[in-house]
Amino acid sequence: MKGLIVCAGKGTRLRPFTLTRPKTLLPVANKPILFYAIEKLAQEGIHDIGIVIHPSQEEMICAAAGSGERFGVSLTYLYQQEPRGIADAVAAAEDYIGQSDFILLLGDNLIKEPLKTLIDRLEDSAACILLTNVENPQQFGVAEINETRIIALEEKPKFPKSNLAVVGSYAFKAGIFDYIRALTASERGELEITDAIQSLINCGERVAYAITSQHCSDVGTPERWLAANHWMMDELYGEKNGIFSGESTLINCTVHAPVVIGFGCILKNCTIGPYVSVMSGAQLEECRIEHSILLRDVTVAGTGGTVITGILGEEASITGTSVRGAVAFKTGGDQG
Repeated sequence: MKGLIVCAGKGTRLRPFTLTRPKTLLPVANKPILFYAIEKLAQEGIHDIGIVIHPSQEEMICAAAGSGERFGVSLTYLYQQEPRGIADAVAAAEDYIGQSDFILLLGDNLIKEPLKTLIDRLEDSAACILLTNVENPQQFGVAEINETRIIALEEKPKFPKSNLAVVGSYAFKAGIFDYIRALTASERGELEITDAIQSLINCGERVAYAITSQHCSDVGTPERWLAANHWMMDELYGEKNGIFSGESTLINCTVHAPVVIGFGCILKNCTIGPYVSVMSGAQLEECRIEHSILLRDVTVAGTGGTVITGILGEEASITGTSVRGAVAFKTGGDQG
């Protein structure tokens, strides 16, 4: 079995943060989202992994993930020239996948459910899809089920037939490529993976499913990014703090777990946490930060009792009432 991770999207809803790095390299608990997908595949003994990227992402993604040696896997980079949908990205991997069964993961999704759940159910099916109950099914691909199989899929329906949303985790036999090649563009102008799966169903192929009640996040907006950071820090650290680099300095600080602090940071007279991840090079002084993601080389100083909550982009600064750089945050008054 092989793995395939699709990473070619532009991440427009996460701008301006995605103007300086691909969405799949945005950090959750100080680790790129892409790394979680690679590690999840490696945990199931899947060592041959293809990563579909846009050519403009090549330098940064290849530099970050390399050949895969650090994960104990072999990474092969494949290219989608234009963002024409998930099925189009999968089509770019047909020669790489060959006749192998494969797991497809979306590189901007975080999923706690073990992949073994899908692998076990693929044996007697053409595909297996992970589903979860959602409150807003109109925003997702939605499945209609009958006992042990899926009988219909619909992408972002106006009148959904269930609350079961398709999560970005799939298992396929290689026959899916026959159906992808026959696709035409949807109303969105994309080749939809849900349409390819529906074609499987229409031709009498069995499409199995698993429903997860565990955490899963599409990190597609700042709100979802912060939510993913929250639950992932809970999963990794619980009521404990995470990594505090030995090269970072904390002076007269109060830390409310969980907090993760990267390399070369200096914190003075700060109250940090809970649920704050700080990447390398931060300079924080006389401030209070909660439920936040701070990217590289952020400066926050002189904000006193005002509570800062949100996302601060690379080299962003908040000094007193002055704000510079990419930020998405809320502030509150003195909390006593």
